Amino acid sequence: MSLSCPDHPYAHLVEDHRAGDVICPECGRVVGDRLVDVGTEWRSFSNERSGTDPSRVGAPENPLMGASDLSTSIAVGFGSSDGDQSLANAQRRSSNNSDRQMSQGMTHIREMSDRIHLTRAIQDRAALLFRQMLDGKTLRGKNIAAQVASCLYVACRQEGVPRTLKEIIAVAGCSSREVNKCVKLIIRSSENSFQLITSEDFMSRFCGNLDLPHPVQRAATHIARVAKELDLVAGRSPISIAAAAIYMASQASAYKKTAKEVGEITGAAEVTVKQTFRLLRPDAARLFPDNFAFDTPIDQLPAS
Repeated sequence: MSLSCPDHPYAHLVEDHRAGDVICPECGRVVGDRLVDVGTEWRSFSNERSGTDPSRVGAPENPLMGASDLSTSIAVGFGSSDGDQSLANAQRRSSNNSDRQMSQGMTHIREMSDRIHLTRAIQDRAALLFRQMLDGKTLRGKNIAAQVASCLYVACRQEGVPRTLKEIIAVAGCSSREVNKCVKLIIRSSENSFQLITSEDFMSRFCGNLDLPHPVQRAATHIARVAKELDLVAGRSPISIAAAAIYMASQASAYKKTAKEVGEITGAAEVTVKQTFRLLRPDAARLFPDNFAFDTPIDQLPAS
C-alpha cells in the first residue's frame, strides 16, 4: 500500500530515518510512522567520539562456514520425547564438529600458504576443496595436516602454478605417504579432470631461484621436452627431468651450477640429478635448441 498526504497527494514524501516517520514536505504532516531502517548500523556507543564504529556490525559472513546457510535446525521443547532430544543433540554435535574442522583447516591453510608464499587465489581454492572433502567425508579419519597439504597441492595444480609434494610436505609436518593417499582420494572423488604435471611447469621457478638467465631457462625447457619426446627418461619424475635438464643447460652455459646446487633448489637428490643427466648425455646434440650460445661445447660436458 502506497502512502500519500491527504492534503497534498502529489507531494514527494520524505523519510525521517532517525524518527522512523514519513513526512509530507509541503505541510509537515506525518503520513506514516515506525519505519524499520534496514541499513547497516554504524553508530558507536563507546565513550570515545571517534565517529563510526564498524566493529559493531560484526565479521562478514563466510560461505565456507556452515552457520551462514539456511539449513533446518531441530528444536525440542518441554514434553519432547527422548528420541527427539537425541536427534537434536546429534545434529548439534555434527554441525559444531564440521564448523570446528573447517576453522582448523582454514587456519592450517593460511599458515602453510604463508610459509611457501602461495597466493590468495590458491588459498581460497584450497579452502573450497577442503570444504567439499569435509562435506563428502572423502578424507574422513585422515590427519588434518595431511588433508590440508593435499588440498593445497591440488589447488596449486588447478591454478596452474604447481608445487612439488616435497615443498608442500616440508611445511605440513606430516609424512609423504599420508599426503599421497589424500591426493589420490581427492583426485578420485573430484569431477574435474587434472592435467598431468610436466617438467616445464617448474622451469621458470627453479631457474629463477638458481639465478639463471632466460636463455638458459629456455634451453632447459627445450631439453626436457625433447627428452620426453625421444623417450630418453622413461620412468623418471617430472622433477628429476627438470633438474637434469637445468643441470645440462647450465653446464653448457657461462652460468654453471653443480648437481648439488640444482638438487637443493628442485628438491631432487644430487645422485638422482646425475643419474638422469647420464641418460640425457649421449643425445645432448639433439637436445639443445639450435640457437643456444654454448660456453662449453657438448663434447666437453661433464660425464655425470
